[in-house]
Amino acid sequence: MLPSGLNLFQFQSLIFRLIAISAVWTVIALVAGGFALTSVFRESVERTFDDKLEVFLDTIVAGSEVLPNGKLTLIATLAEPRFERTFSGWYWQIEGARGVGAPPGPDLSSRSLFDFVLELPTGISRSAATTSYINGPDGQRLRAIAREIALPGSGLPFIFLVAGDASEIDNETARFETMIMWSFVALALGLVGSLMLFVRLGLAPLRLVSQALANIRSGRAERLDGSFPSEIQPLADELNELVDHNAALLERARTHVGNLAHALKTPLTVLTNESSKQSGRFADTVDKQVGAMRSQIDHHLARARTAANARVLGSRTDVLQTFERLVRTVERIYFDRHLDFDVDCEAGVAFRGEEEDFEEMVGNLLDNACKWADTQILVKAVVDETALKNRLCITVEDDGPGLPDHALKDVLKRGTRLDESVPGSGLGLSIVRDIAELYGGAITLTRSEDGGLRAQLVLPAADRAVEKKN
Repeated sequence: MLPSGLNLFQFQSLIFRLIAISAVWTVIALVAGGFALTSVFRESVERTFDDKLEVFLDTIVAGSEVLPNGKLTLIATLAEPRFERTFSGWYWQIEGARGVGAPPGPDLSSRSLFDFVLELPTGISRSAATTSYINGPDGQRLRAIAREIALPGSGLPFIFLVAGDASEIDNETARFETMIMWSFVALALGLVGSLMLFVRLGLAPLRLVSQALANIRSGRAERLDGSFPSEIQPLADELNELVDHNAALLERARTHVGNLAHALKTPLTVLTNESSKQSGRFADTVDKQVGAMRSQIDHHLARARTAANARVLGSRTDVLQTFERLVRTVERIYFDRHLDFDVDCEAGVAFRGEEEDFEEMVGNLLDNACKWADTQILVKAVVDETALKNRLCITVEDDGPGLPDHALKDVLKRGTRLDESVPGSGLGLSIVRDIAELYGGAITLTRSEDGGLRAQLVLPAADRAVEKKN
């Protein structure tokens, strides 16, 4: 199959445009060529037919004689039986000059005309024979040749005319048109099929580039590998440079984030140590504000790091392994709660993003669930393949007291804490929301069937059951 963007049935695809333009011009050229060939063939058939009529005309002229009394007679007959059969489609007639009071009609005519008189073409002369189409008996369409000839013994010229059934020309031309039409249809189909093959083969390197980019995007590769034609190789080189530059920017951003965290947290540690040596209202205020500053720094540094990570190609995180690692961690932290964890996730399910970001989102949700759960926590991950792009649906659910409906949205606001009796800064769920949005995802909170809190996280999914290349 062709990848998206190179699909034959997509109007915006290169393949469709190239084949459509070529097919249109091929059809136009073949139709024009067909009309030209048919016209040339008809002219050739008409010339052959006219030559045959002219032979008959010369035979009639040669066999005509004017008697001493001035009457015209035919001393030789044509060896063509169709001139003897009534309304056969083949006729001849000889017509002389008419004086005043003379009866209408020809002097002599073929038996096939019976009592019908053919209408003479216009422009008949002695210099050359005149050919044209005329009407015959019973509405027949005739091809006629006529000439004005002066016979010895006659003071006035006679008009000799021979006509044949034009349907012979039409039938032969129609057979040729049918043969040309089907031949050109077969030729057009062959040309369009060849064009489709040539275009697909010619654009195959673009499909390789598209597949290579998909591999990078899904984490199966880190660069565009392979051999490309000279026209495509510069594009592949530039894309590799872009991937390398993007990775360098990510590493630089991580370095800056780490340096900034170290630079800010060291002075805060000094303030905390100094305030711990003091007592009173001022020391309490300093401790409280330093704690708030630490939370804000953690929040914004995590957001900055995630903003860089979310734009990096090739990031991929195994969901099941991350679940198992995080569950082991929170089990050790909350060992005195004796919580029961139920992990539901198929092997091979992957998140298209950085592992640190995924751990932070799921870790915050698990930490929040452990604080409020009674005994049971469900962690589930499924991939929705019916969406336009595969989406990873993460569910973390507890059987605790839950939240009232009016508080389900407020709790996602940064710094919001609905219960001060439980330790925390109120930033966990808002950090999850911010990181999810940077990846184009979202988080929703609802009540579980047991009355607890159900957190549903929607994130981009990577291709399943694929090992990442080194």
